[in-house]
Amino acid sequence: MFRLSGCFTALVTPFKNGAVDYDSIRKMVRFQTDHGVSGVVPCGSTGEASSLSHEEYIKVIKTVIEEAAGKTQVLAGAGGNNTAATAELVREVAELGPDAVLSVAPCYNKPTQAGLKAHFRAVAAAAGKIPVVLYNIPGRTGVNMLPQTVAELSGMENITGIKEASGSLDQVSEIIELTGGKFSVISGDDSLTVPMMAIGASGVISVISNIYPGEVSEMCREAAEGNIKKAAGIHHRLFPLVKAMFSETNPIPVKYAAYLKGLCSPEMRLPLLPFSEEKRGKLKSLLF
Repeated sequence: MFRLSGCFTALVTPFKNGAVDYDSIRKMVRFQTDHGVSGVVPCGSTGEASSLSHEEYIKVIKTVIEEAAGKTQVLAGAGGNNTAATAELVREVAELGPDAVLSVAPCYNKPTQAGLKAHFRAVAAAAGKIPVVLYNIPGRTGVNMLPQTVAELSGMENITGIKEASGSLDQVSEIIELTGGKFSVISGDDSLTVPMMAIGASGVISVISNIYPGEVSEMCREAAEGNIKKAAGIHHRLFPLVKAMFSETNPIPVKYAAYLKGLCSPEMRLPLLPFSEEKRGKLKSLLF
């Protein structure tokens, strides 16, 4: 049974000489499973999903599922701003056998709340028996999925949770209240994981856990057990690095950090460029 709790790592997608580096993907999944994460998330925004061809996209998810092999959950990204195309992608991804699908709100179109509900009902229908996790990130999509909309969608049998990255603790509180605490809310912001868990969230889909999966997992465990002071201590240790991870567009800095940790190449795909040289020294100095 799929559980949206603890540390899920939003995996970067390694490239080598312009091509997807599937060997490094396997290496990174092993690094995550060795450190006991609750799950991994291929083909999200951290995974540069929008820069992958369809064939690469499917192969990346398939590779992650094969390497995870029951050792951790796989929450596969499958979103888009064309509802019919998104539903077809969700069907195809669901057939690969992930534990659940993460689907982001449509970007650029700026649908109404009614449009968001219609979109995600189509996504849920396409997923069949595979659980669906909603993803709200208005800073990237241009539209905020409001708590009442989330509450209405939570009534669908296979919509099981939401990755909340609006940056609003008020919004998190409203979702939890409107759903009676029976709908999983997971942080989409590394810097807000502990505050969100303190008011009822269940964990984080994390960027920094690409390089510190053990620490982020421990932080989530402590927070889940009510040891907020211990969780806050880990938060403060990681916080300077979390800020550095977003000093340029994600995943530029974290992919460079993963390179420094020997996990993959720092190579990006246009329109994203490699991490700025003038910022590299500062990030390197923060690693431990």
